[in-house]
Amino acid sequence: MLRERLRASAAHVGVALKEPEAFALHWHRQGMPYPWSVFLALALTAILGTTTYGMIMGLLAGPERMLAGGLFCTLAAGIGWGLALPALYILNSLTGSRLRASTTFLAALVTTSWGGLAMIASVPIAWFFTAALPQDVRLFALHFSRETAVLAVHLVVFAGVGISMCDVFRRVMQALEPERGYWPAWLLKPVRAIGGGLFHQFDFVQFTALGWI
Repeated sequence: MLRERLRASAAHVGVALKEPEAFALHWHRQGMPYPWSVFLALALTAILGTTTYGMIMGLLAGPERMLAGGLFCTLAAGIGWGLALPALYILNSLTGSRLRASTTFLAALVTTSWGGLAMIASVPIAWFFTAALPQDVRLFALHFSRETAVLAVHLVVFAGVGISMCDVFRRVMQALEPERGYWPAWLLKPVRAIGGGLFHQFDFVQFTALGWI
């Protein structure tokens, strides 16, 4: 029984990551067809992605910074979404949405799970540049340290994953309510603002260590 439930949950998660619009529409139209284990699996995917990539970000600073990076990255992402999600639902409702709270939560969870998977896929890129770049990096007339170059790689990855997550959330919300267009995607701004503030508070990207602030 447990094995069958886990297999069914894994199949649902696969659909959520491959076809997030269809996954959310099925929930919206059929009531509540997914068990709690599906929500847990989606959340664990997001947590695994942020923790893994956060650890890679601390690779140059040793094991302690790797553990702290995994923790801080997951905390920043979790708190950012956790604080912004109620505001997102309220603002979405005030602007004309008729979605249930559970549907909005599912759309956000699918988005974060997809983002977690994208961060896992980005780990080899970050690891390659961390290991391959020399101590003194030169790009044409520019000279900067390896730490600065690796940080630039991480910021590019975060920007790419963030843009992709916005696109996934937009597509899911547009599939649920086609008449509202792209408007719900703008409601993710509080998530970016809170997450960015927490990254700065935790010194997660180590601007202080680089002497930038």
